[in-house]
Amino acid sequence: DPRLEGWPLMSSPFPTTFIIGTYIYFVTSLGPKLMENKKPFELRQIMAFYNFSVVALSVYMTYEFLMSGWATGYSFRCDIVDYSRSPTALRMVRTCWLYYFSKFIELLDTIFFVLRKKNNQVTFLHVFHHSIMPWTWWFGVKFAAGSGLGTFHALLNCIVHVVMYTYYGICSLGPAYHKYLWWKKYMTTIQLIQFILITGHIGQIYIMDDCPYQYPIFMFIIWLYGSMFLVLFLHFWYHAYTKGQRLPKMAKNGISKDQ
Repeated sequence: DPRLEGWPLMSSPFPTTFIIGTYIYFVTSLGPKLMENKKPFELRQIMAFYNFSVVALSVYMTYEFLMSGWATGYSFRCDIVDYSRSPTALRMVRTCWLYYFSKFIELLDTIFFVLRKKNNQVTFLHVFHHSIMPWTWWFGVKFAAGSGLGTFHALLNCIVHVVMYTYYGICSLGPAYHKYLWWKKYMTTIQLIQFILITGHIGQIYIMDDCPYQYPIFMFIIWLYGSMFLVLFLHFWYHAYTKGQRLPKMAKNGISKDQ
């Protein structure tokens, strides 16, 4: 997309790949080794600021996605990429790039786990999710910034993150606020609904006649991503809430000291 000429990190996928590779190495190997003989960092204030900042950013991106198309003309069906330089199209380009960049900010989730020696939280699901999002989104922004088919999952993700990081923000304020976090199980339900809606929306392309979306491979990737994470989150749900392997440690109200 020539509209992204000169934008940060957009010239090549290699800077994104390097950042993600460094992240994976740090959170799975280097970080735990460095922290092995050290006391966990107390990061409550930093984490509270971080979590509520992500909430604010997610609210802003939700608004921008809505005003760039989702509340101003998208049909929720065959909405192809608008490569024009109209104000609305350029607004969507900026929003897509900001969403892509926000995925690097969210890598701090895992880094905080490592610095606090909460290595049991650094699961495959967690690391894979945080790694694959910025990498795949580089290609989405570079070649197809915009469109309803390509951004519905991003809009939903921003909405879910408003809820999710509000939960984390309240949790990081300390035990006195944990009584307000009885809705953890419902947060997981919201995440599951997100992936059901994503797979359902993107699956339309296989039943719509003559939808001229410019990069069908991206539709398959989004569908595969939504389906895969739906299965992974269902697996998490089963073990956490059916078998009880990750039941709360503080009380039977969905709150864990590990948060």
